[in-house]
Amino acid sequence: MNSPLSQQQKAVLVTGAAKRLGREIALQFARQGWDVAVHYGRSEKEALETVKQLQSLGVRSQAFQADLAIESEIKSLFEAVSKEFPNLHCLVNSASIFEYDRANSETPLSSKSLQAHAQVNLAAPILLSQLMFEFQKNSTSTVDDAHLPSIIQLLDQKLINLNPDYLSYTLSKAALAASVEILAVDLAPILRVVGLAPGISLPSGDQTNEGFAKAHQLTPLGKSSTPTDVAMAAVFLAGSNAITGTTLYVDGGQHLLPSSRDVMFKTS
Repeated sequence: MNSPLSQQQKAVLVTGAAKRLGREIALQFARQGWDVAVHYGRSEKEALETVKQLQSLGVRSQAFQADLAIESEIKSLFEAVSKEFPNLHCLVNSASIFEYDRANSETPLSSKSLQAHAQVNLAAPILLSQLMFEFQKNSTSTVDDAHLPSIIQLLDQKLINLNPDYLSYTLSKAALAASVEILAVDLAPILRVVGLAPGISLPSGDQTNEGFAKAHQLTPLGKSSTPTDVAMAAVFLAGSNAITGTTLYVDGGQHLLPSSRDVMFKTS
C-alpha cells in the first residue's frame, strides 16, 4: 500500500459516506493521505460529523448532498465535487438501497421497488462512472501520473451464490457486477474499473447484534469481513495499477458456502 506522503495530492469521492461502510471507507482513504469528498443523501448531521473527523486526520474534506434517485442531482453532485477537488483520482460507489422483497413471499417484488433499487444501486454508479471518465479524459492534472484513476463498485458476496431474498437489491447488484468488465474495457486506458464484494460486515434491517454475531461466523474462516477489512481493500484497489475488470471478494470465504436464504435469516 502506498504511503500517505505519496497519496497526499489525490482525492476520492465516496458515495453514501456519512454512515456505515461508506464512512469507514472514507476514513481509511483519509488515513492514507487522500482528500475525501463525502456524499450523503439525507444524513446531513452524520455527514458533517464524518467530515470533521476526516479533517482531523489532516486532509481536505467536504460534504455534498444529492439524491441519487434523481439524474440531475447526480450530475450536479459530480460537477460540484470535481470543481472543489480537481485532484479527484478515485470514485467509490458505496451508496445503495437494501430493502426486503422476494417473489415467493408476503412482500413480493413490485415495479416501484425494482426501479428504486435499480436507480440508486445501478444507474447512479454508472452515471457517475461516465462523468468520472469525461472528467479524467479532459483533465490536465498531473496528480500521480504513475497510477491510473479508478472506479470501485461496491457489490455483494451473495452474487456468487444466489438466493431469493432481497430480490430487487440482488438484481440491481448483479447488473452492476456485469458492468465492471464492460466498463473496464470501455473506459480504458483512461480509467480502471473494479468490483469490491464484502461479506456480512454490519447488522442490517431488523437483525439483532446477537444474530449478526452468529451470521458473521458462517464462513470457512469463522468470520466474515469487518468494515476495516473492506475499507483497506478499497484503498488497495485504488493504488493497484494492474487491476481492472475484476471483483475482489472480501468476505472470509462466505461466498464459498451456498445458502438457500440470506445469511441474516439463518441466525434468527
